[in-house]
Amino acid sequence: MEWSDEAIILGTRRHGETSVLLEVMTCTHGRHLGLVRGGRSKRLQPVLQPGNSLSVTWRARLESHVGQFSIELTTSRAAALMARPMGTYGIQFIADLTRLLPERDPHPYLFQALEVIVDEFREGDVAGELMVRFELALLSELGYGLSLDACAATGGREDLIYVSPKSGRAVSREAGAPYHDRMLPLPAFLRGEAASNRLAFEEIAQGFQLSGFFLEKHIYGPAEKSAPGLRSSFIDALRRDLTLED
Repeated sequence: MEWSDEAIILGTRRHGETSVLLEVMTCTHGRHLGLVRGGRSKRLQPVLQPGNSLSVTWRARLESHVGQFSIELTTSRAAALMARPMGTYGIQFIADLTRLLPERDPHPYLFQALEVIVDEFREGDVAGELMVRFELALLSELGYGLSLDACAATGGREDLIYVSPKSGRAVSREAGAPYHDRMLPLPAFLRGEAASNRLAFEEIAQGFQLSGFFLEKHIYGPAEKSAPGLRSSFIDALRRDLTLED
């Protein structure tokens, strides 16, 4: 068995004295593990860092085997990511999210989204919006997508400001008014409304509240797990970044 693909590093684990077990998200082969011989060498350690992009070739005698990777660095961004708390927490957090996907299950759209996000941890509002969208896209890929383009009650597409916690569908201001205290807020950037200025932390926090509610409802809760602490750490780093900019 052999294939080649584009990949982004999610993490590594030691394997024996000199090798590592490399975990990557690939374009067409999903989240995948493989052994890198000599991965703990001085030459390869700086390469095998979370967030870096690689060209990988995976080989194994049988498809069910762990197999081995041969690698070539295509984009080095780990140092830039680790230079700021937002990048440090962000790359670890998004790796945790990606691990919610079944191993070797292809998700090319999420790979493309990941490629964009890892280059955007420099700007707090951009990184925050993209991470919210990534969580919502992940829910959709796992079969729990939200419907935010029309009101669940009337079918109208105007003045959508709520999301029903039961159905995950948008609700208009008028239809949701009697139940407003039970609704989740739908932030403007998810309604397709272009912001005239940079997004404020409060609006991004609404987005994380929305995606976090449905991750808990559909993913973490049924598995009797809690959202990773890295999620809170990233949001705190985002808050500090946007507050300093203000």
